[in-house]
Amino acid sequence: MKKIFIIEIIILAFAFSLKAQLIEMPLRFDRYYSYDETVAAIKAFEKTYPKFAKAVLVGRSDEKREIWALEINNPATGEASSKTGVYVDGNIHGNELQATEVCLYFADYMLKNYANNNNIKALLDKNAYYIIPIVNVDGRFHFMQDANTMHSSRSIRVPFDDDKDGLFDEDFPDDLDKDGNIVQMRKKDPNGEYKTSPEDPRLMVRIKPGEKGEWTMLGNEGIDNDGDGRINEDAEGFLDPNRNWGYNWQPNYVQRGAGAYPAQGKGIKAIKEYLLAHQNILVVFAFHNYGGMFLRGPSTSEQGELPREDIKVYDYLGVNAERIVPGYKYLISWKDLYGTYGDFVDFTDNLIGSFGFVGELFMDEQETYKGVLDEKQKTELSPDYQRLLYNDNVAHGTLFKDWTKFNHPNYGEVEIGGWLKMSSRMPAPFMLIDLIHRNASAVIFTAEQTPDIKLEHLETIKVSNDLFRVRLRISNSKAISTMTYSAYRNKLHRPDMLKISGVDVVSGGEITDLYLNKVQYKEFKPEVQFFYVPGFETKEFEFLVGAGNATISYESIKTGNQSIKIQIK
Repeated sequence: MKKIFIIEIIILAFAFSLKAQLIEMPLRFDRYYSYDETVAAIKAFEKTYPKFAKAVLVGRSDEKREIWALEINNPATGEASSKTGVYVDGNIHGNELQATEVCLYFADYMLKNYANNNNIKALLDKNAYYIIPIVNVDGRFHFMQDANTMHSSRSIRVPFDDDKDGLFDEDFPDDLDKDGNIVQMRKKDPNGEYKTSPEDPRLMVRIKPGEKGEWTMLGNEGIDNDGDGRINEDAEGFLDPNRNWGYNWQPNYVQRGAGAYPAQGKGIKAIKEYLLAHQNILVVFAFHNYGGMFLRGPSTSEQGELPREDIKVYDYLGVNAERIVPGYKYLISWKDLYGTYGDFVDFTDNLIGSFGFVGELFMDEQETYKGVLDEKQKTELSPDYQRLLYNDNVAHGTLFKDWTKFNHPNYGEVEIGGWLKMSSRMPAPFMLIDLIHRNASAVIFTAEQTPDIKLEHLETIKVSNDLFRVRLRISNSKAISTMTYSAYRNKLHRPDMLKISGVDVVSGGEITDLYLNKVQYKEFKPEVQFFYVPGFETKEFEFLVGAGNATISYESIKTGNQSIKIQIK
């Protein structure tokens, strides 16, 4: 018995080894990676690029799956914590697969092109990158492993009594025909609200007043598992991972999916702690999967508008992101989409002090025969029919299940069919590369605009026998400020600091007009000045000091430190 057990362990280890070997660098992006393959890919990055890449275990989910981050940094140009941090994540909702692929592609592109692309080399040398390809690891695992609709398996796997019957997650949809998908059920019914579409018998349209119906729609494929007279009313969760963050959170009765308290999800709590431990993060991209949008906060109207200083940065980045990804729109979350409490990007904007975007990745308008006309009526075909033609002639029938009869235990004879789980919210694999490259390019453009700070000694002028005037300039040649104005105004963390040491300091302050010699002197501790540097702007300071060897140091939580030495005599 012991011998058999050992053999089984060896076989399992060998099987795992084979699975890991399937991940080769560079990655390929004509398919979707499973949870296990994504973890293997993160580890393969570290193995292939040990100088730059580090796999970090962030924490575990509610079902105890590991949540991994990939950290990318060139230690030859400084510790990661001394650089501006760029954070990218995806798949916060379990069914949003291509968000993970954007993260993997971004990492793959940066690492494989370091040696042959000067632009990428400069970016990898300049910033530190923190990438969590799968936020909702349980959701992704179950979406790909189990039968689902394109909309299901979004939740964190915290049991929840949706139907308030004292049972938890007891009535999932059921894969009645065992094809790995949850599709729709319809039943012949002369009193139904739908009739067969004249364009195609696979489609249905709502009847008009006075018309006779043909079909009643019965919802998702499934049965009454708990015998309460309802079908599919208590699936996984529902704890929405994008409603469970600890800023502007509201309870479940205000917003469905909020959970019992902020960071109830174990994975959310782990990622929250990871982010709070990396205060150098200044840029955040959180990728979702539907709509073709780059969204910025705030996520609720009652927060008011962002300060104009931050809007200036967002507008510069957002407009360029629109140009990089044709068809996408740069929008404000609450105003142009809908309001959300406990939102992730609200959390990072207000508690990490970052500029954050949500990337909504896919537009199902791309799954159409654009402009196809019905030759008989000379009218454009309906969007649903165009998508069906796309399925037939481009995806070759892989996205839609034709209606098939089934003897249902509750409804009798029904038909099962409709759009499959790998349709509608995500592109077919052959369309994937363009989507992920363009969205990764939006991240790369933003990374190019992280602060580029130069500390300069402008002049030293002798004022009297023992007194000298020293003038300094700190310039930022990029669009993103050294911290958000919101963080500066709300004192979220220590502002940028300019300090002169090694000499006696009589006075010091910010120069408000260099040519008219106007200076706003600081009353106490003039040797230390606090401020932030907006994008494409400069800050100038004046110190009245004694003679000696002075050290001028600039320190920033988000952009790192630098110093110069000058001799004053």
